[in-house]
Amino acid sequence: MKTLIRQIIVALLFTAFSCTCGYAQKLSADEQKIVNYIDAHQGEAVTLLEKAVNIESPTENLAGVRQVGMVFKKELESLGLTAGWIEMPAEMKRAGHLAAETRGTRGRRILLIGHIDTVLSGEKFRREGNRAYGTGTSDMKGGAVVLLYALKALHAAGALGDAQIRVMYTGDEESAGLPLEISRGDMVAAARASDLVLSFEPTIRNTATVGRRGASSWTLEVEGKTGHSGQIFRESMGSGAIFEAARIVNQFYEALHEEKYLTFNPSVIVGGTEAELKGVSGTATGKDNVVPAKVVVNGDLRFISEEQKEATRARMREIIARNLPGTSAKITFRDSYPAMTPTEGNYALLKELDQVSQDLGFGKVEALDPGERGAGDIGFISHLLPGLDGIGGARGGNEHAPGEWAELEPMPRLIKRAAVLIYRLTR
Repeated sequence: MKTLIRQIIVALLFTAFSCTCGYAQKLSADEQKIVNYIDAHQGEAVTLLEKAVNIESPTENLAGVRQVGMVFKKELESLGLTAGWIEMPAEMKRAGHLAAETRGTRGRRILLIGHIDTVLSGEKFRREGNRAYGTGTSDMKGGAVVLLYALKALHAAGALGDAQIRVMYTGDEESAGLPLEISRGDMVAAARASDLVLSFEPTIRNTATVGRRGASSWTLEVEGKTGHSGQIFRESMGSGAIFEAARIVNQFYEALHEEKYLTFNPSVIVGGTEAELKGVSGTATGKDNVVPAKVVVNGDLRFISEEQKEATRARMREIIARNLPGTSAKITFRDSYPAMTPTEGNYALLKELDQVSQDLGFGKVEALDPGERGAGDIGFISHLLPGLDGIGGARGGNEHAPGEWAELEPMPRLIKRAAVLIYRLTR
């Protein structure tokens, strides 16, 4: 029995040694240094995540967002990056962004982006086995830590100082400040000075994001004649505002709901003799014997390209123009987050990431279906340069909700994958 046990142990050691050698043969000496650093500092990465999560930083908490920014600013400066805080005008009610850069001249110019604000105010960090709980663990303080530790590993391997890297952690990704020309002006400028962008939103399974939908909103306002309900449908009265609103919304559905990657959601509706809708709440009054005079509907529109967005808006306007008798309607649109449209350049970057992943022994990386991803910061600059998103911390659950969590076990692999990719892109 003892002989058999020894034979099993020897076999297992041989297998482990063989795997390590095969892994190492696919990496350069510098890349192996990067991997070794990450293996040796896993605990520190989790400690930083805990520190960031325990600082409450919903978008509206300007002091909290800045405080998280200062934590990462200090870390970036310790690596030799020049870092600074970009303030937003006070009337925008946004904290601003953290920007940093290296002074190197080698390789492709890379822009690395993430965000440090959250939607909710905050549950403190707690760990249960390999699962971390707390606001921002998944979306996306985990990704912010992956970005930073990828740079730490490059620094430890002596491969950071000569690279051309810009970093931007935005403080209002969850609710971009208005006007967008100001809140995203610095990001656009950084993109114009870069060759590609990598965004560290949460990773979904073994994928990366080559495309994600944009988001905009719309308001439909319908008016009709009002009077005694017994006169409805007569030429002198018409059909009333509620029938017209119902026709419009139903025809939106009939004409558009099967188009790939397109969604539109009428989220709030008020109607009656009088109706008012402000923000997320509204009021309406009316009697069952009075024809309704007004309806207001708020909704959103999500799309995979500017072309799809504009074509959809045109079709919605056509539908609105075919009014029922005695009614009129108008629709207004408000832009928010542009789409990240899949491009050949994005797929070329995915191919490079996939090769890195396989060289590390982590398996293939596939393109995520854009329908699985909402809008994000990368959409503001994806028309300017190739990019990948969704390469940050492991996605967990309950993002934007109480009980948010993320798995910690994948974090070292994701840091290695990002660090080796950045290394190869900057050689």
